[in-house]
Amino acid sequence: MKRRFIPIDYDKISRDRPLASITIRAAAGNPRRGWLTAGGRTIPVALGRGGIRANKREGDGGTPKGIFHPRQLWWRADRHPQPRTFLPVRPIAPEDAWCEDPSDRHYNKPVRLDRDHGGDRLRRADHLYDFIVEIDHNSSPRITGRGSAVFLHLARDNFEPTAGCVSMTKSAMLHLLQRLGRHTRIVIG
Repeated sequence: MKRRFIPIDYDKISRDRPLASITIRAAAGNPRRGWLTAGGRTIPVALGRGGIRANKREGDGGTPKGIFHPRQLWWRADRHPQPRTFLPVRPIAPEDAWCEDPSDRHYNKPVRLDRDHGGDRLRRADHLYDFIVEIDHNSSPRITGRGSAVFLHLARDNFEPTAGCVSMTKSAMLHLLQRLGRHTRIVIG
């Protein structure tokens, strides 16, 4: 009996499980722009207007330096089909927001907009928050004033700096989402 050689598609095997880590670094000469490297692929990203900061503070415009993990994907189900990802997925409802008030007990947590809660509305008219990867920056423990609402999200057309998030093109986001899981390390800095 003759044996058949069946080649192993190592690329397919690696696509069937989440990445172990991704790295985000500032671009040389421009601290508001950067590079995200994941699975052998490098893409341009926009960073916070304050660059990458080791000592992140609320309102400083800095992207926090450190090692983080994605928690879940928030997405605009009214605009896009649910993307493929290893992350838990949550559609963004009209009343969804993020508390950025350091004096509020819900600081750096999702909240529902109502007369008692304000916050950064997650359902926006533009497309920046069509896909939001929530990361565990300043979450356990939450420290008042150490920064809130740091996400991976979509970039503006001209890659303007963010308020502290990491942003990218839609095609890059969709490609990255296919490989992100809750244990993927996000190394910033």
